[in-house]
Amino acid sequence: MSTERLLSGSEALDRLLGGGYERKVITQLYGEAATGKSTLAVLATAQALRTGKSVVYIDTEGFSAERFRQIAGDEAETLVEKLFLYEPLDLAEQGVMIANAEAILRTKPAALVVVDSATALYRQEDLDDNEALRLLTRQMLHLLGLARRHDLPVLVTNQVYMDPGKNRVVGLGGTALEHISKAIVRLEKLNGRRRAVLAKHRSRPEGARFEYEITQTGIREL
Repeated sequence: MSTERLLSGSEALDRLLGGGYERKVITQLYGEAATGKSTLAVLATAQALRTGKSVVYIDTEGFSAERFRQIAGDEAETLVEKLFLYEPLDLAEQGVMIANAEAILRTKPAALVVVDSATALYRQEDLDDNEALRLLTRQMLHLLGLARRHDLPVLVTNQVYMDPGKNRVVGLGGTALEHISKAIVRLEKLNGRRRAVLAKHRSRPEGARFEYEITQTGIREL
């Protein structure tokens, strides 16, 4: 077992998280569209693949091979050989693919599991809210089990909605997803800039932040 964290691909984000993505837990990134959630997911994926291990990537919004090539650079063709990409069409299929990841992790040493985004299909389901939330919670618990059994970080991205009670956008999935995620970073838009805010962490003060812009090769701190 290793306590070494997985570097995120951004020094600023590594500082925010205390050294990178923690093993054995779920880290959640949530924010509006175009705040860089998928960019950060691909950045982490490239970093994980550079360790020589595999990555399981469950993508519900359409994986961009071009974005992967931009971020991975000249190594893209080599790194992609150890990328296991799944693209579920509904929430039930997402659950099956998360379950199937266990077989890969048993035979292929992995450095990371990504779900981008965990809640895109949750919004599309023709289910009542309680049933959809039950399915999503079960999937997140399964992911947490993978993280613990295989000593690796799990990274999930999350969409948002406006909570009138709090008068701000919050992550989908309710308190269950918030509770299961041990580190949460909120991504915000700021007049052309972006800001990452530490919303939850087990050992670091909440509210720490940095501003950034999205670039061709990832993100750049401002």
